[in-house]
Amino acid sequence: MLALKLTLVPTFLLIVSMSGKWWGPSIAGWLAGLPVVAGPILFLLVLAHGPLFGAHAATLSLSAILASEAFNFAYAWTCRSRAWPWALGAGLATWLMAASALSYLPASPLWALGVALAATLFGQSFLPRTAAVAAGVPLTCTDLICRMLAGMALTLLVTSVSARVGPTWSGLLAVFPLLGIVLSVSSQRAHGADFVVSLLRGMVLGRFAFAAFCLFLVWVLPHQAPLPTFAEAALLAMSVQWGTRRLTRASRVAAKVPDAVAAE
Repeated sequence: MLALKLTLVPTFLLIVSMSGKWWGPSIAGWLAGLPVVAGPILFLLVLAHGPLFGAHAATLSLSAILASEAFNFAYAWTCRSRAWPWALGAGLATWLMAASALSYLPASPLWALGVALAATLFGQSFLPRTAAVAAGVPLTCTDLICRMLAGMALTLLVTSVSARVGPTWSGLLAVFPLLGIVLSVSSQRAHGADFVVSLLRGMVLGRFAFAAFCLFLVWVLPHQAPLPTFAEAALLAMSVQWGTRRLTRASRVAAKVPDAVAAE
């Protein structure tokens, strides 16, 4: 079990981080929207505490989309006028307030889904807008090691305290915005606020795949063995992510058609 805690999340982070170099930015962007951190942590929680604990934690992980969007919202607006330490402080404080509020919600899949969808729509509508494009940037060895170590630390923290804090906070902590913090801070330092805003807006699309992943766990974990359940949930998340990206790409192409017609 300890070997899994030390290697599972860092391995997934390594694959996602290096995917841009191995397979190109399109595949990298597609993989980045998948539950590469929360998924393995939830799997470890199921192995340690059983499927009912895991299903409860997955319900809170679904609602924790709101906390993640709260972090993105606070960071995006703060970084436009402040340096990254201020933006990070605002983001973390907002995440903590949102997560604390979510801990009092009923552990109901319908409540969690409603909260997650509302948060996703809010993020899409009210995050700052920018013309900057968050293109792929070179990944240094230091950046990669920091991501993997951060993933390992989060996994050890959540699995170590899970018995004391219960499934509610275990599920919420599993969706702590680890990648969002790393990417936002490094991007602001290297490329400025507009780049960060573009990056955070792009993360919104991945929420639908994550929501599908968590909902599948909630409904199926009590009735099926963990390994096939997580494998099927991952396949569902990949399908939703693929469909979301195709729809987004198609809508962008369609939006350009009237301009082309008007130009003629």
